[in-house]
Amino acid sequence: MAKPKLAPAPAPAPAPAAANESTPGPAKKSRKLLWIILVVLLLAGAGGGAWYYFHSHSAPDAKHEAAAEKKPTPTFVTLEPFTVNLLEEGGDHYLQVGIVFQVSDGKVVDTIKTYMPILRNRILLSLSSKHPSEIATLEGKQKLVAELVSAARESIPGEAPERGIDSAFLSAFVIQ
Repeated sequence: MAKPKLAPAPAPAPAPAAANESTPGPAKKSRKLLWIILVVLLLAGAGGGAWYYFHSHSAPDAKHEAAAEKKPTPTFVTLEPFTVNLLEEGGDHYLQVGIVFQVSDGKVVDTIKTYMPILRNRILLSLSSKHPSEIATLEGKQKLVAELVSAARESIPGEAPERGIDSAFLSAFVIQ
């Protein structure tokens, strides 16, 4: 018996995917567009960051420089140290303190020298009226400095409330 012959199999048809590879499809176009948008955003962000950096770190403008130049050099008056007995609080205590006043100008320095006996008297009375616990804390020292400024201003005659005394500083402070 003879075997029947089969017809040859038809040749495979070209795959439609091969046709799509040569022409870009919508998926490839959207990826390309996405990459372009991403690059543009990165460049815009880098440009904005560079602009901010250079404008925020630039040299001060002329107004700020002029204001800085107009500030006068501070003038200080250093008083001789004070040693006073404090009010009794569990025993005898004394205070040794150095005081420096910041004043507005050289004229005030001369005025302070003129009224130094009055100023020293007011400071001595103020210091000797304190308990050690009153002036041992930071708040107590700040209050004391305010009182020293007030005493200095009251010692100098004049109309202006400051009378040229800007502030006071403690240069030494010992309680024993």
